[in-house]
Amino acid sequence: MEDVLDVYKRPYNPEYPVVCMDETSKQLTDEVRASITAKPGKSERQDTEYIRNGVCNIFLHCEPLTGKRHTSVTDHRKKSDWAVFIKGLVDEQYPTAKKIVLVMDNLNTHNGSSLYEAFAPEEAKRILDKLEIHYTPKHGSWLNVAEIEFSHLSRQCLDCRIPSQARLIKEVSAWTERRNKESIATNWQFTAEDARIKLKRLYPTIKSTC
Repeated sequence: MEDVLDVYKRPYNPEYPVVCMDETSKQLTDEVRASITAKPGKSERQDTEYIRNGVCNIFLHCEPLTGKRHTSVTDHRKKSDWAVFIKGLVDEQYPTAKKIVLVMDNLNTHNGSSLYEAFAPEEAKRILDKLEIHYTPKHGSWLNVAEIEFSHLSRQCLDCRIPSQARLIKEVSAWTERRNKESIATNWQFTAEDARIKLKRLYPTIKSTC
C-alpha cells in the first residue's frame, strides 16, 4: 500500500509518466419488447425481461496528473488481450517515455508472462523494460485511480442496456473522448502518513521484549 502511495507523491515527469490500469466486464443485453417512450411527467419504461448477448471486456488506463485516458473493448480478458493493450500503451500512447510507472492490481493476467506468451522473447523483454510496475495489495483496489475512472464510466455510460459489442465500442469511445476533452486530473491526497493513522489496524503490532 505504501509503495503505491509513494508513487502518487511523485511530481509530474513526462519522461516517467505515472499510469494506472484496470479492466472490467460488461454484459451485453437487448430488449425483448420495445420500451415505453417517455411522456411529460413519466420517464421511459423498460420491460424487466431481456436477452443476453454475451460479455465483453473493457481495458482502461489513465494518467492521474494529466487527466489523459484510453479505453479498449475486447471479446475476452485473456493474457493475449492484456499483452496487446500494454504494447499499445508503450508504443502508441507513450512512445517517447523512458519508463512508464504502471499501477495495477495483481490479476493473474497482469504479469510479464502474458507478454512472453503473446510476443517473441525479444519483443516481450523490450516492452517489459519500458515498465516500472507497482501492484496494489490484495483487497486494496481502491488504491488504483483507474478504478475511480471505471466508477465514472459505469455511472455515465454503462448503466443501461447495450445490445452489441459495436454499440459498446461506440459508447465507450464517446465517453473517453468527452472525458479527455475535460482533462480532469485526479487530486490524490491520501498519503502513507495518513494510512499509518487512519488504517493503523492493518499494520503489525510490535511488542517490546523488555
